Amino acid sequence: MDFTLNEEEQLLADSVNRLIEKTYDFEARKAITRSDTGFDPKFWASLAELGLIALPLPEEQGGFGSGVLGMISVLKPLGRGLVVEPYVPTVTAARLIAVLGSDAQKAMLEQVVGGELKLALAHGEPASRYNLNEVSTRATRAGSGYKLAGEKRLVLGASVADRLLVSARTAGADGDTDGVSLFLVDPAAKGLVRKTYRTNDDMRGADLVLDGVEGELVGAEGGAYAAIEEAVDFATLLECADAVGAMNYANEATLEYLKTRKQFGVPIGSFQALQHRMVDMTVEARQAESMLLLAASQFDDAAKGKLSASERRRFVSAAKVKCADAARKVGQEAIQMHGGMGMTYEMKVAHTFKRLTMFILSNGDIEHHLARYAANAYAA
Repeated sequence: MDFTLNEEEQLLADSVNRLIEKTYDFEARKAITRSDTGFDPKFWASLAELGLIALPLPEEQGGFGSGVLGMISVLKPLGRGLVVEPYVPTVTAARLIAVLGSDAQKAMLEQVVGGELKLALAHGEPASRYNLNEVSTRATRAGSGYKLAGEKRLVLGASVADRLLVSARTAGADGDTDGVSLFLVDPAAKGLVRKTYRTNDDMRGADLVLDGVEGELVGAEGGAYAAIEEAVDFATLLECADAVGAMNYANEATLEYLKTRKQFGVPIGSFQALQHRMVDMTVEARQAESMLLLAASQFDDAAKGKLSASERRRFVSAAKVKCADAARKVGQEAIQMHGGMGMTYEMKVAHTFKRLTMFILSNGDIEHHLARYAANAYAA
């Protein structure tokens, strides 16, 4: 299978790289993360202008209809630059609305594409860990609408989102896959409390407390679980691409350090033991990207109905396991070979290590995805 970028994909990837090099260097990023919102509206507008937010959305909503495979080349620069703006949360939620939403709800996606509206998917709960079917938040009918009550945890992008896409149970017991619905919620709605914070890798997240919050149903009542699961798989692969970009930076920064740092009068890169470790880091990142490309192509085939949901889950979990394992090895080796200075706030490699560490835990850790892979391999 040929994964070479076509001319348009290469031009877009080059444009994203240039944007980050010119406007999102490490000093600019530190200023953004220290701000009250942890978000740069001008940079977000630039992402929208380049068409990045429109990439996965249907042409009817002003998008380009790209699959995951076509998005990898633009996610890698975002990971390399350690971009903190909520790109993955917004496009994940927007894609769900494009799949399930009414015509009126889909109409708002034009604002999303234009960078005027930011979204976030609120699904995880205090006791759910990585089990997507553990939904305790409840939605009850109230006149022509619904009232939501419950809690959501670690909602990335929620601190700056203009609309929240919240999952809640309209039927069934905790752990059932049937009876889970999605609702659009105004962050300023009465009864909603957002407890915002900065994550370990300088992203912004929020915990939500919902007490009788009004919600607008998205899609059929009780039938959102399959779409949520697919959306989380989508986000997982985008995060894998982001991690590959971060690993590539860690490798390049470490190689440059080995060439310039001297010990006993010679560059430490001349030591054979460190050369071998550097080669291992490079191989890990290349293998992770190869697995990601395969999983992305299979995900796109599943979206077209060419593969089953079980096969999609298996490939996504395989990619997460390989990318997370590589992220751990590359991140730790980069820090070790930089020595003590690799842990300092002033070094970008230290922040890259944080990014990779958080990625390992996001949307399922290695143990979770190994079990998921085994379960779906057996099902296949």
